[in-house]
Amino acid sequence: MERVDLNQMSVRQLNHYLHHELPKKGVDQLEIGNPNGFHNIAVGLDIPVKIDIRGHAGYFLGGMNKQAKLIVHGNVGWSVAENIMSGQVWVKGFASQCAGASGHGGLLFIEGSSSSRCGISMKGCDIVVGEDVGHMSAFMAQAGHLVICGNAGAGLGDSIYEAIIYIRGKIHSLGSDAQEEPMREGDYEKVKNLLNQTNINYSPKEFKRIASARKLYQWNTDANQEY
Repeated sequence: MERVDLNQMSVRQLNHYLHHELPKKGVDQLEIGNPNGFHNIAVGLDIPVKIDIRGHAGYFLGGMNKQAKLIVHGNVGWSVAENIMSGQVWVKGFASQCAGASGHGGLLFIEGSSSSRCGISMKGCDIVVGEDVGHMSAFMAQAGHLVICGNAGAGLGDSIYEAIIYIRGKIHSLGSDAQEEPMREGDYEKVKNLLNQTNINYSPKEFKRIASARKLYQWNTDANQEY
């Protein structure tokens, strides 16, 4: 275990260290102290390292992450794990807007609630939220899975493509072209597998499936170009 302290270095220096020096050392565990709500911590990593961030962080933590497992012992600001490619980002507190935006792969787990637009335009990542999500979550989500263990705000899944939402709680309202569908055996397995990667113990039988009705993005000759 190695430790660095953001009271003693800038975020720019930290990220330079993570990209250029840490891989040469072969260290597989790192602790970052005093994140102090700073933005852009541990962005663009591409090494199989476990990093514990001891406190609250700002915007874009873990953006473009590959391979690394980041654990935030606090809350995070906007766009945590934005464009995540692989690996894991685990937030032990709450997350602000646009969590997991445009994520291509990997897993984002938020133990608490996430604000609006959670999973916006996700492209293949998986997101598990232990409590609630805000309005317009999974807006234009193209691929991947969003598991919501609590409730969802207005416009859930608006303009969704081929991503799937699983929700345990109440839905304020569904967005355009989103609809509830029957759960299938594969859905139960998927929810079980994702929850098994977290510390959540709900039964997959408690979840509903939300997916695209596929009417918004396919040409309909009877619509007379009125959409």
